[in-house]
Amino acid sequence: MDRRTLLRTTVAGAGGLALPFTAWSAAYAAPAQNATGPYGALQAADANGIQLPAGFTSTVIARSRQTVPNTSYVWHDAPDGGTVIPNGSGWIYVSNSEVSSSAGGGASRILFDSAGTIVGASRILSGTNQNCAGGRTPWNTWLSCEEIDLGRVWETYPLGGTAVARPAMGRFKHEAAAADPVRKVIYLTEDETNGRFYRFVPTTWGDLSSGTLQVFVAGSGTSGSFSWATVPDPDGSPTRTRSQVSGSKSFNGGEGCHYANDTVWFTTKGDNRVWQVNLLTGTYELAYDDNLVTAGSAPLTGVDNVTGSSYGDLYVAEDGGNMEICMITPDDRISVFLRVTGQGSSELCGPAFTPAGNRLYFSSQRGTSGSTSGGITYCITGPFRT
Repeated sequence: MDRRTLLRTTVAGAGGLALPFTAWSAAYAAPAQNATGPYGALQAADANGIQLPAGFTSTVIARSRQTVPNTSYVWHDAPDGGTVIPNGSGWIYVSNSEVSSSAGGGASRILFDSAGTIVGASRILSGTNQNCAGGRTPWNTWLSCEEIDLGRVWETYPLGGTAVARPAMGRFKHEAAAADPVRKVIYLTEDETNGRFYRFVPTTWGDLSSGTLQVFVAGSGTSGSFSWATVPDPDGSPTRTRSQVSGSKSFNGGEGCHYANDTVWFTTKGDNRVWQVNLLTGTYELAYDDNLVTAGSAPLTGVDNVTGSSYGDLYVAEDGGNMEICMITPDDRISVFLRVTGQGSSELCGPAFTPAGNRLYFSSQRGTSGSTSGGITYCITGPFRT
């Protein structure tokens, strides 16, 4: 059998292992299938080349190597992973720069007032390499992750403070991070073809300077039970962290990661999958696999960064594919939310919602030029369900 047929047969035969999503308002029967999106069909591309559902609009808020509007700050190259952090009077959009240290790698921020007007912008991390994705902490710092061999996690302070490396969180090809305030851990993905899924257990919650790095241990299938095992040497040298624990599960190119309501989701680009881990039952399964879409063409390929809305919808950005951000709804339906046209040599990244849930920020890393100097950061407004 080819991979598509084999996967369908395997999932059907393991139906007893596929537990419902108790975290959201509707029961799940993963993996997600094609459906009309909750906002309807995409309209013709707007002036920015973005196709959106009716009622939604796009705005360019920053371009690489150009001054951010209303500021004197020049936006960084190759904008990648991002988040939104409230700051009392408004909010901050944080964005990584996925270039080398010599080319300006690190992270920047844009400050908005309560009406969504830009009121400032500045650098919050410099001198680091290939900062790809990351994750926000409950104490409103941004974990900026280096996607290089023996890369580090840097804790940055968008509300003020000096960034610091967090080596206890492991030295490997970091991608994304997601904080779990219930279990008081940080989940971490690894962008290797045989990467692993990790969690970091701080000695003290809120202080990432020390703690224990653990790795996900499970079988070779796409669903089942799992456990965590301690990584003996988080420094990853001479033996890489992914090779230190026998029985740790291999994932093909870990990318985005998102936590909500006792569930953590993460994506793997090598096989176009979205994984879901039920932390209450200690089980895992597929939320999406492009080879398991049973009707029509799979809408989501090149899976990358992921975020969630307050309603419970997952938004998954594509690195390649059709340059889309797709939605997976709590009733296990997948659809295209937006499509960026004329930028086939770029990737979409850094999706993040404002606290009110009525604005979605994201970037096209290389824009229309296909170069790291051509990045564009957008804001989408409209009737998002919350």
